[in-house]
Amino acid sequence: MDKVAGQKRAVQVLYPSIEPFDQRILSVGDGHHIYVEQCGKPDGVPVVVLHGGPGGGCSPSMRRYFDPAVYRVILFDQRGCGRSRPHAEVAHNTTWHLVSDIEKIREALGIERWMVFGGSWGATLALIYAQAHVSSVRHLILRGVFLGQKSELDWFYGGGAGRFWPEAWARFADLIPEQEQDDLIAAYGARLFSGDLMQETRYARAWAGWENALASIDSTGLSGETPSQYARAFARLENHYFSNQLFLSPKQAVLNNMDRLAEVPGDIVQGRYDMICPPQTAWQLAQAWPKARLQMVGKAGHALSDAPISAQLVKIMDALRP
Repeated sequence: MDKVAGQKRAVQVLYPSIEPFDQRILSVGDGHHIYVEQCGKPDGVPVVVLHGGPGGGCSPSMRRYFDPAVYRVILFDQRGCGRSRPHAEVAHNTTWHLVSDIEKIREALGIERWMVFGGSWGATLALIYAQAHVSSVRHLILRGVFLGQKSELDWFYGGGAGRFWPEAWARFADLIPEQEQDDLIAAYGARLFSGDLMQETRYARAWAGWENALASIDSTGLSGETPSQYARAFARLENHYFSNQLFLSPKQAVLNNMDRLAEVPGDIVQGRYDMICPPQTAWQLAQAWPKARLQMVGKAGHALSDAPISAQLVKIMDALRP
């Protein structure tokens, strides 16, 4: 889960925008080719940024949380979205494929250990990657925690968040016949994978619009028109992952494997009024992770661009500078 790309507002605390010094397309197998870029200091402290969604893609604004004189920042578009190809493809696209892709990027760039920075779904993926490759991770920086638990999906797609935003919820739910509204993930999935491009695009925009409408603390409940190509990848990939419980067995659930991160330090930044990923999940994670510091940010929602969230993340990255 994450705010739709292109809707972020500028925040003064961010570092100035910088251009990549390296851009490449990396073949990761199964017919997938992923976009990877590097910016900042070529021999600096490496940090990989994991975008949200699944399906959100990376954006230039994500480069701006890091001092470019210190950090070597690696961003990439996960399978099926952004500049990665094939676009909106769900075949050979699971959590474990993405974990493998992250390791392939690290190895291709000759990095021994790196920091992992991720928000929303990016936080989920960061934790799962770190649990699978502990020796590759030096620090985790997470925002807007999502763990893929049934309770979290029930909250957002089962009417919990809709009680706070009834008008936005009605726009989302009422596109589905009443007899199918008891499982909106399945109902939307049938339409997002119908094979009818016009229908897929219509429902993709509605899916993305529901999430985007609730992302920022400053939201009015209206999200605007999401570009069709972006919305289709975002909605199809999210629905694919959520329909398959993030491809995690009960034994693979994040909270069941926190012992693997006993010696890995981390920072968790959570908006107090996050309507997409409520703070309870971040608190649960912190309770299971002795070396994590949880910071609840007042007057902030889910969006990376909410000013207090951005300020706290920049503060953390500045404090982690050697």
